[in-house]
Amino acid sequence: MVEGSMTQGAGQGPDVWNGGTAADGAGARAGEPASRPPLRSVPDAAGMGPGASGPPHASGASDPEPGPEPEPGQVPGAAPGTEGTMPQEYTPTARDLPVIRGGAEGVPEPTMVDVPAATAGNDGEGPLYVVGDVHGYLNELRAALRQFGIIDAEDHWIAENARLWFLGDFTDRGPDGVGVIDLVMQLSAEAAAAGGYCKALLGNHELLLLGAKRFGDTPINSGAGTASFQAAWLLNGGQRTDMERLRDHHLQWMSRLDAIALADHHLMVHSDASCYLDYGRTIEDVNDALTEAIQRNDAEETWDLFRKFTKRFAFRDEEAGPPAVRELLDTFGGKRIVHGHSPIPYLLGQVGSEDSADSDGEESAPKVTGPHVYADGLAVAMDGGVTMAGKLLIAQLPLVQ
Repeated sequence: MVEGSMTQGAGQGPDVWNGGTAADGAGARAGEPASRPPLRSVPDAAGMGPGASGPPHASGASDPEPGPEPEPGQVPGAAPGTEGTMPQEYTPTARDLPVIRGGAEGVPEPTMVDVPAATAGNDGEGPLYVVGDVHGYLNELRAALRQFGIIDAEDHWIAENARLWFLGDFTDRGPDGVGVIDLVMQLSAEAAAAGGYCKALLGNHELLLLGAKRFGDTPINSGAGTASFQAAWLLNGGQRTDMERLRDHHLQWMSRLDAIALADHHLMVHSDASCYLDYGRTIEDVNDALTEAIQRNDAEETWDLFRKFTKRFAFRDEEAGPPAVRELLDTFGGKRIVHGHSPIPYLLGQVGSEDSADSDGEESAPKVTGPHVYADGLAVAMDGGVTMAGKLLIAQLPLVQ
């Protein structure tokens, strides 16, 4: 166990729970798959367009802490004859994250603890919950929300005045990103009617999907040759079924999401990055600036937003990490940052390293037991790596350590 990780077991209480899978089909609607499709980090090369490459290596990597840079090579979507290496700031997560298979048919074993009835929050408000990156895994999300008593068997809000935050990245890689968006939108309305709320933050994959829908194959100056949103979206696990089902109300909802929020002294963001400081010195200013930028509907400007929000690991370094967190907290308020974006196994170096291979040389499933607290206790990582056979995480805040 890595020091600073929240562990599962005695004394932990209701504050941390690792969302179970739908491997047994529990909660699946008629006609929906009861378990995940075969896991992979990128679509088939045939559907990725020129310059695409296959999946990354899955085991035996010599570097115990893979960096954020993708492998060198042809820029995705580059014009014929245009070669180049992506710049460091462009970090598509598909190439970062090896596919880790665990359990039967690649489905991770569910990990559950008893969750007592919700307790009151601050100043008469209901309990505060946070959900990490979902990435289209709708059945896993349903199972987790039911386990916490937030929704019933028909997917309706039953948590009364509870408060629920999603940290972004609803789509891509998993089978039903649009279904996830539909559920979050539905719960937002139902929670408000019940005296609570369900809110969501803007993730880099929302920016990517918006760009792919709005701009398609329009050439983008990526800094390393010509690319496009369509190529980047496919490279990062874009699902064609999501694109086919995407409607105007989904686009409007994504384009108006806040990027940063404060609740009970928790500063919530999607990315473990300092890019939020580029857009203002207050939460309101940052959210207004990003909303206005998205609504200007400019391909290059949207690409720049996506590039910045795809950066990661700003808080991971033992020396530089805590000051980076403190700068954000000092600027925007709060006592702790809660973020998604970088999967916990990736933050901890559990994937892409020799330590993650079993005795047969195969990559083992990442060992995610709960949110990861790090950077001198100032940062909480909530992306459990559901796309890597990890966990879909939900936690009640504040965490009990």
